[in-house]
Amino acid sequence: MPSFDTVCDPDMVEVKNAVENTAKEIGARFDFKGSSAAIELKDKAITLHGDADFQLRQIEDILHGKFTKRGVDVRFLDKGSVQKTGGDKVKQVFTVRSGIGTEDGKKIQKLIKESKLKVQAAIQGDAVRVTGAKRDDLQAVMATLRKEMADLPLSFNNFRD
Repeated sequence: MPSFDTVCDPDMVEVKNAVENTAKEIGARFDFKGSSAAIELKDKAITLHGDADFQLRQIEDILHGKFTKRGVDVRFLDKGSVQKTGGDKVKQVFTVRSGIGTEDGKKIQKLIKESKLKVQAAIQGDAVRVTGAKRDDLQAVMATLRKEMADLPLSFNNFRD
């Protein structure tokens, strides 16, 4: 029986490369000279450091550009709030989203049931497995999920015929 897995996993190697390229550009740019602008990656948290909010937005723009250049979807980033650190310095933490949460998994399951296609969806950990009798039905489900769940960077793998 044909099936596939719906997942939400970034390529962490490319995320790391994008962060390193952003750090390199911050070090080379003239408008960041003498400031505390920096970026760091720990596990799945990207921390931006700067002197002011506008500097954080500049670093974020550079990061988005590097993500796009590396082929990583920027929807993987969950933006945190701007926090004041010592003095007049600020920082912001972005978390890299990975895995489909239970609420999103239930939304995906509900969408698939409402589509009236002859397929079944089952939540398996941080992925949703979709099984059906026809390959065309599975492809229709993929198209529906891409359209309806536009806020999630979904990918489909483990397609079996």
